[in-house]
Amino acid sequence: MQFHHHGYVSGDPRVQPAAGVGINRPTELPDEVDVLIVGTGPAGMLAAAQLSQFPDITTRIVERRAGRLPIGQADGIQARSVETFQAFGFAERIIAEAYHITEMAFWKPDPADHSRIIRGARAVDDEMGISEFPHLIVNQARVLDYFAEFMANAPTRMAPDYGFEFRSLEVTGEGEYPVTVTLAHTAGPKEGQEKVVRAKYVIGADGARSKVRDAIGCTLAGDAANHAWGVMDVLAVTDFPDIRTKCAIQSGSGGSILHIPREGGFLFRMYVDLGEVDPNDKGAVRNTSIEEIIRKANEILHPYTLDVRDVAWHSVYEVGHRLTDRFDDVLPDQRGTRTPRVFITGDACHTHSAKAGQGMNVSMQDGFNLAWKLGHVLEGRSPESLLTTYSDERQVIAKNLIDFDKEWSTMMAKKPEEFESPSELEDFYVSTAEFPAGFMTQYTPSMLTGGAEHQDLAAGFPIGKRFKSAPVVRVCDTNPMQLGHHATADGRWRIYVFADAAAPAAGQEGAPSPVADFAEWIAKAPDSPLAATPSGADLDAWFDVKVIYQQPHTDIDINAVPAVFKPQVGPFQLTDYEKVYATDPKADIFELRGLDRGGVIVVVRPDQYVANVLPLTATAELGAFFAALLSTGRAAAV
Repeated sequence: MQFHHHGYVSGDPRVQPAAGVGINRPTELPDEVDVLIVGTGPAGMLAAAQLSQFPDITTRIVERRAGRLPIGQADGIQARSVETFQAFGFAERIIAEAYHITEMAFWKPDPADHSRIIRGARAVDDEMGISEFPHLIVNQARVLDYFAEFMANAPTRMAPDYGFEFRSLEVTGEGEYPVTVTLAHTAGPKEGQEKVVRAKYVIGADGARSKVRDAIGCTLAGDAANHAWGVMDVLAVTDFPDIRTKCAIQSGSGGSILHIPREGGFLFRMYVDLGEVDPNDKGAVRNTSIEEIIRKANEILHPYTLDVRDVAWHSVYEVGHRLTDRFDDVLPDQRGTRTPRVFITGDACHTHSAKAGQGMNVSMQDGFNLAWKLGHVLEGRSPESLLTTYSDERQVIAKNLIDFDKEWSTMMAKKPEEFESPSELEDFYVSTAEFPAGFMTQYTPSMLTGGAEHQDLAAGFPIGKRFKSAPVVRVCDTNPMQLGHHATADGRWRIYVFADAAAPAAGQEGAPSPVADFAEWIAKAPDSPLAATPSGADLDAWFDVKVIYQQPHTDIDINAVPAVFKPQVGPFQLTDYEKVYATDPKADIFELRGLDRGGVIVVVRPDQYVANVLPLTATAELGAFFAALLSTGRAAAV
């Protein structure tokens, strides 16, 4: 965390100075906004949090409830999401309060007595060490609280506008605010009255029954599995020995349970198999009582018993897998003729079972993907064509998710005798761990993502996949740290310069130094992306350029490091020394990530995905890559 560069800070350094629209922010919902977000679920709140970092963009997020969500349906937090929380500054705090999944136990019918269950196997949750972050369980409401805090502390001082229900919208295509949205007050003295807001862009994050989706003519298409599950968050007394361990439980009676301990040490969640549903049921299964869910759970757990003392929340749902054909308002025959104005995210465009712990996690990545792009377009950094990449990128990811979830939910519903192998369920859990953890997402080549021509120079940073952090040592203070943890959700691109073998002093002494040549180009060349930085802004306002040397930190003279890696920032133009790194002798990043020692550039998007890998000498290619992403007007006004 960096602060004091704008003057001494005596209070909470997480509270950024108010700026732009955050100065004298109106409490009432304005008649005109740049971005209107409908729904305060995970996708909407993350999008709002990201956009809160753009001081000159008016973003408002509306919610039909009168206040914050007290308890959420989702609770699984995959490692990729925790990586994202790190960028928003609250990973450590949510890790401290959450339940950590380290193993999963698999219970099966006792071969000697099928009326009883026994523990058949255990599986390590992240046996391959996919991430340095843990797999967590914590109430969705707490995740939303943390995003709300981040927004409130941001320069824009953003806060949800509660008590507004979405009614309709019309994309007029006219004027500066071409989307007209009709809302209705749901609480307070104006309850029932309508409010019209004109927006430049709208994000529908309003869930599986999305009215925004309906307004732009999208429909969820797919199928239902005709299988029902009761879910309950409860406090109970039991003799089941793995009550504080995640479990997949299959009973001889034909039912199964997915058991998930919750944060706090006492609460737990059970997904209880209610069996096949008659296609003509017409939703009657959803009226299943909590008493029946508890009775069924006890039947499956035999010979163990479950004495429920308190029910925090419960519900019944039927598994369904549905996906929309597009994630924005541009019809197929309009592609290439106009750019989108309305977008949908999360459950509004993809629904699936809850048992793989994917809904909240994938939805948040929808919001992350979209929000920084809107910020760049509205600030004049990037052309409007950037917005077409949202639907192109995220629809493919949602399709992959649904395909995975179909397989996982089908296996969870199987009877023990239907498996080809006694270990089939746990084998699937272990072999597919990278997907649910959130690390199989890989964006294909586009204006945002380069080709694989130079992938061999950085094999450990696959283009299109998230930037996988690794240990380094920060030269200025000798602190060991994770390189990726210094990247915050501030809307900036990251350019990681992995230096050639020469020491920094080589460039000053006149010896050949590719990294010194690169530093000269990126600092001064007209085709450098840094040339797009607005006049008067800090040199690193749009592009965060970092250098990682091959030598240990003790061999690096900080004064010999090129100035572009030590930019002057803030009103006092103080030197930022925290962009210069060295290898960690205990874990050499060049070895860990297969980096070519001749020098490599790794470009990372604002949402933490690798956009390109280039040789250190490929300045022309780097300039051309960013030229397509930068508006010709360069820093046009919002």
